[in-house]
Amino acid sequence: MMMLTERRPILLANARILDPSRDLDIDGDLLIADGVIREAKRGIGAAGVPEATEVIDCKGKLIAPGLVDMRAFIGEPGAEYRETIASASQAAAAGGVTTIVSQPDTSPAIDDPAIVDFVLRRARDTSIVHVQPMAALTKGLRGEEMAEIGLLKAAGAVAFTDGAKSVTNAQVMRRALTYARDFDALVVHHTEDPDIVGEGVMNEGEFAARLGLTGVPTAAETIMLERDMRLVALTESRYHAASLTCGEALDVLRRAKDQGLNVTASASINHLTLNEIDVGPYRTFLKLSPPLRAEEDRAALVAALASGLIDVVMSDHNPQDVETKRLPFAEASPGAIGLETMLTAGLRLVHSGEVALMTLLKAMSSVPAKILGLAAGTLRQGSPADVIVLDPDVPWVLDPAELKSKCKNTPFDEAKLEGRVVRTIVAGRTVYEYV
Repeated sequence: MMMLTERRPILLANARILDPSRDLDIDGDLLIADGVIREAKRGIGAAGVPEATEVIDCKGKLIAPGLVDMRAFIGEPGAEYRETIASASQAAAAGGVTTIVSQPDTSPAIDDPAIVDFVLRRARDTSIVHVQPMAALTKGLRGEEMAEIGLLKAAGAVAFTDGAKSVTNAQVMRRALTYARDFDALVVHHTEDPDIVGEGVMNEGEFAARLGLTGVPTAAETIMLERDMRLVALTESRYHAASLTCGEALDVLRRAKDQGLNVTASASINHLTLNEIDVGPYRTFLKLSPPLRAEEDRAALVAALASGLIDVVMSDHNPQDVETKRLPFAEASPGAIGLETMLTAGLRLVHSGEVALMTLLKAMSSVPAKILGLAAGTLRQGSPADVIVLDPDVPWVLDPAELKSKCKNTPFDEAKLEGRVVRTIVAGRTVYEYV
């Protein structure tokens, strides 16, 4: 059930409190008032709370900071039939995401300060969660001419990317990194050489050959990432790899970090929890860009997340309507929705013992907030009250009809899941409650 309540004080009592921003894991209460976190400790309820406080007995459930999803497509402006800011925010709240970082590959692209302002105003008017736009790295996302990084940042863009496109011209990329450094701006890059990808539609290998589908080699990713690391060393800029998927790319990332380069990287929840075999009999909901890789690559990504080599887990939320998905696999549009399922799918890795819960929450909240310079991802006293209550063990089956997104292209269609968000609070107001 969706709701937007008045902002009166809230006491979340009898909970396990997890704050990944300071590795805090205690049993206690959390008090929220005036849109900020007042305190988080044992015995707040027993000591007395302000009058008119809403007391919610969490009965041992988990309290954590709201999630920061670092890569999500929202259709405004120009593709509202796929997703609006309003519908994306409803989906986000149901999944525990309190800050959506939106992509610039809209129509028109977010390459002008006026469009950044439009997105921020629309979010203020229609969204129940925070929306932070990334702006285009190059004009029109064409990879030919640098966007106005300084003006776009001043307008409110939190980072710069060409979305699902790679900047293939190394000179343009070098200039963009240099200008971004001068404005202390973050460049987020999709590392996939389109010339090597060619007509490829899934991971290159035996399984693609059996299905008769053209493959995408992992070299498409590693060559682009290797080039970018050389340019980052040259320009001494801040860089974030948008979506790494294979073991070879992780080796490149490790070397770059060992050299002391200011680089970070994301992996999508899809690539952490699914592999190429899940495509099965041409299931187009699992056609993604980059494609799902081999099981060895998935396992390497999970190990990299557990060790901290992979910094961020994001949803790569990409709504596609029925017309673009119910096509032969090679012709279908890539992409899957993920705002509502990012956390619950990630809990699979926790329940299997592959990743610690604190590590997962860190990669979905405090670390992306820190990389982007956002006041989010923490339960520290005085910080914005963006909070989720999570029941980590409740079993449920995903029914696509119940999803809040406009499109239903989920790779977890009818999946058996364990754990879900039962309450989402944004700026001290309850915006979602599961009953």
